[in-house]
Amino acid sequence: MGVELSAFVGVALVSLGMVLTPGPNMIYLVSRSVTQGRRAGLVSLAGVGAGLFVYLVAATAGVVTLFTYVPQLYLALKLAGAAYLLWLAWQTVRPGGTSPFAPQGLSIDRPRKLFGMGLLTALLNPKIAILYVSLLPQFIDPTQGSVAMQSLLLGLTQIAVALTFNGTFVLAAGAVGAFFARRPDWLRVQRYVTGSLLAFFAITVATDRGKPLPA
Repeated sequence: MGVELSAFVGVALVSLGMVLTPGPNMIYLVSRSVTQGRRAGLVSLAGVGAGLFVYLVAATAGVVTLFTYVPQLYLALKLAGAAYLLWLAWQTVRPGGTSPFAPQGLSIDRPRKLFGMGLLTALLNPKIAILYVSLLPQFIDPTQGSVAMQSLLLGLTQIAVALTFNGTFVLAAGAVGAFFARRPDWLRVQRYVTGSLLAFFAITVATDRGKPLPA
């Protein structure tokens, strides 16, 4: 008894789709990597990974059950997350807005602060909260054994996917930033594409009528 292969694949695909949708984690990691270099980006990524693990521990401990029995908290989380994503979308497309691939004059921070900011960015990321609260439990089958163990294994799969692809963004951020610096028109297009995706995801989150399943 254990987690079925289809559950691993499903979680991996959902995680990949969310990683490829620009959000707070990607924006912070890319901006930091462009400004301060790959090493700073990787330290920040370690903080993001720690934040994901915090969510995983909470989900494994059954915190999802709280949202099941107090649906108002789940609704508040969704609406707050949608509002945050809309704010990010506006910051991207508004007149004078910037792209994460454009150097933004961020301060040069020490590793401890980089790690802490990565951790905070992950903990405040509504996409990750929604993933663990609403989506992950749907891949859990109580007939396959321990729900807590299934949560742990599927959560670790999500973290592995997130760190792998975000790490790729960190390593490539400098080259991509240089590409856009030589092509300002492409940078403008990238801004509007990113803003549109953020707005679309915000609307999707706000209008989703699904409910969290007991973990």
